[in-house]
Amino acid sequence: MREKLKANAHPLFIPIGQEENFSGVVDLVQNVAYYFADDGAKDDPLGLHPVTKDIPDNLKEQAREYREKLIEAVSDFDDVVAEKYLGGEEISVGELMLGIRKATISLKFVGVVPGSALKNKAVQRLLDCVVNYLPNPLEVATIKGQDSDGQEVSVVVDDSAKVAGLAFKLWSDPFVGRLVFFRVYTGALRKGTSLYNPRTRRSERVSRLVRMRANDREEIDVAYSGDICALVGVKDVITGDTLCAEGLDVRLEPPSFPEPVISMSVEPNSKGDQEKMSIALQRLVAEDPTLRVKTDTDTGQTILSGMGELHLDIIVDRMKREFKVEAAVGKPQIAYRETILSTADGEGKFIRQSGGKGQYGHAIVKIEPNEKGKGIEVINEIVGGVIPKEFIKPTTDGIMEACNNGVVAGYPVVDVKVRIVDGSFHEVDSSELAFKMAGIFAFKEAMKKASPILLEPIMSVEVTTPEEYQGDLMGDINRRRGTIQGIENKAGAAIIAAYVPLENLFGYVTDIRSLSKGRASASVTPSHFEQVPASLLAKIVESSSKAPARS
Repeated sequence: MREKLKANAHPLFIPIGQEENFSGVVDLVQNVAYYFADDGAKDDPLGLHPVTKDIPDNLKEQAREYREKLIEAVSDFDDVVAEKYLGGEEISVGELMLGIRKATISLKFVGVVPGSALKNKAVQRLLDCVVNYLPNPLEVATIKGQDSDGQEVSVVVDDSAKVAGLAFKLWSDPFVGRLVFFRVYTGALRKGTSLYNPRTRRSERVSRLVRMRANDREEIDVAYSGDICALVGVKDVITGDTLCAEGLDVRLEPPSFPEPVISMSVEPNSKGDQEKMSIALQRLVAEDPTLRVKTDTDTGQTILSGMGELHLDIIVDRMKREFKVEAAVGKPQIAYRETILSTADGEGKFIRQSGGKGQYGHAIVKIEPNEKGKGIEVINEIVGGVIPKEFIKPTTDGIMEACNNGVVAGYPVVDVKVRIVDGSFHEVDSSELAFKMAGIFAFKEAMKKASPILLEPIMSVEVTTPEEYQGDLMGDINRRRGTIQGIENKAGAAIIAAYVPLENLFGYVTDIRSLSKGRASASVTPSHFEQVPASLLAKIVESSSKAPARS
């Protein structure tokens, strides 16, 4: 913890034995040893009553050494402990506990408790430490919120004040319906109370209050400042909402959630499941703020984004178990783009003659590369009325429509300048539709001759990793066709900046965690587009459902 996490960590207990021989802990503050019955004694299944004994002889020296270091560390935070420690005086248990409490509340000291949650060993000691060393609601800093005008408002912890709290989690319970997990910051919340939601500007009645104990629910009548409970009956609430008493105008700061790091496409197995999937995803997103759902406008896919592949796997499993929606997941399609490298001319003619009034449209265009990021520009350079004014807009519309499907693999075209330079019309047969089709044909022909290329999205990747894994992660970036932009070293960590094609980033965050034993993290943001290497072009064109048919 000191080396890897740079924490000022000190043991409050040391273990007696380890792994299958772990039988108790030595309390460095009380200077005693606690022994636990294996797998919980019959008369004490939760290990609430461990046997207290003297510290075993083989651990006395180690306990003395660690206690000395603990007192030395705590003396930096408590003057009484510091004075007695420097004077060589005996420090009482009460004084040491008070010093540890001050140190812990300062957030600059980390007490460490060994134990086994599986066997219920030392869990009770951990709970004792929560009570003894962590702050109660009266000791934390005054909570800051905002009123409806955006002005700062202080919320003082007081059971007799008007109630205010934060909804920090939603959960669908099969027996009671929707549960809203609620932290009471001030006041006392009683069941039957109406709470005001500043976000919706509506009030809702709390029909029941429950205290959650794992999967069990305990009905309660009142929850006080600092309590965490679950509300039954409130409906129009999302994670992060403030709920408060009528007349109290305050919004508490909602919890912050990390940005998603991985995405995958999700498709229902049948058309009948489409609506059910939409409802399921709506409910799941309301419960889990780290889950995002969007429809990719380029590919039409439904994209799920979350904290990792396991996170998304669980979401898909919940859709199946709780909402009876069968869905297939896969790698999201990549939104490629197309552009040109040279200048070319194109001519488009749309002529139809079928007895009565025919169709006639004729346009000649010149296309050239545009500046990066400028998109599509269409310029009318017609002179002398060779194409009448009323047919210029349909011709432009046809060009813009043609830009939606390029000639390489059928992807949208970007950064091209198109000039309408010539054409002709028929007094009777010309129409808007004919000139729109002529614009499409002219653009397609010109683009085929203008050295068209396929562009792939490049992501800006910043990886933070302990220095010992730097080489492995740089090698991994190179294998993904990435280019390293720079490396910065700070306090034993390396920050690697690179550009990597999006196509090679599926599952990247999971992979780097495997390479670094879970200690590396990465942020991935869109950067720009670059030409697809010739070696991959044929594969992408072949796999693209948008690719133009080959005659």
